[in-house]
Amino acid sequence: MLKSPDFMREMKRGEEDAVSQLLTSAFGQKDEAQLVDVLRKSRAIAGEMVLPMAGEVIGYAALSKMTAPKGWLCLAPVAIRPDLQSRGYGRRLVGMITQWAELSGQTLVVLGDPAFYSRCGFTPIAEGFTSPYPLDHTLTAGPAKAKSKELTYPKAFG
Repeated sequence: MLKSPDFMREMKRGEEDAVSQLLTSAFGQKDEAQLVDVLRKSRAIAGEMVLPMAGEVIGYAALSKMTAPKGWLCLAPVAIRPDLQSRGYGRRLVGMITQWAELSGQTLVVLGDPAFYSRCGFTPIAEGFTSPYPLDHTLTAGPAKAKSKELTYPKAFG
């Protein structure tokens, strides 16, 4: 019988340790797990999604509230268990989040590999925006309309 992930769903209470272990394993250090802890404590997390498979969390994605532009969300971090990477699970996870943004009119911003995130439905950020991070690795999904052209991430990203 083929094994494949279940549908993406919201993270459940009690899965925090599994997510922390996944992030540490996927990134090879604890920085992203610590980032998520700080985002949770500061109430900057707007949503946490997991990709379960055979009773384990094999994928994770967090959406955080941007300080500016108001109403925008930041997608970070995103992780797939290392032994299951390069099978399309990350693309499917991020693609579902991108579709949600498009359908709901929600703007998402992500800082990452443009080749990967473009395949998931993100587009390079429009000209005129400023950011503390490289704009050539900054992409958006959803309407991307804003009065403020300054990207300000939650303090936890500092």
